[in-house]
Amino acid sequence: MTRVRITRRLHFCAAHRLCRPDWSDEKNRRVFGDCANENWHGHNYELDVTVVGPVDPETGYVMDLKDLKDLVNERVVDDLDHRNLNLDVAWLEGVIPSTENLAVKIWERIAPHIPAPSVLDRVVLWETPRHWVEYRGE
Repeated sequence: MTRVRITRRLHFCAAHRLCRPDWSDEKNRRVFGDCANENWHGHNYELDVTVVGPVDPETGYVMDLKDLKDLVNERVVDDLDHRNLNLDVAWLEGVIPSTENLAVKIWERIAPHIPAPSVLDRVVLWETPRHWVEYRGE
């Protein structure tokens, strides 16, 4: 059976601070650098979500890209956009909001909701145009 990958790119803006509350400010600055700034900092994130599956012979789709956009907005972007990732997002509570951790958590929010027979293939989270993380599940 032919399997095809489709990708939707979405965008959100968010602030965060990389720190461990059990560490001193000095140790947080040493480990996380400027990302440990006590006054936070922000990014204009780009999120690529890729789904893989067979092409439906009736529609020609793996999955309707509008449905994928709506799903990712509802499960992820609406919660993250213009928020403080450390303070405002319940599903990130207790998580250091690094790009790596954020990509894993985004996967967990989306993967169970992709309609079969398609599956989530990868999440690519761009923190800057020069820095991104790719996660493909376990």
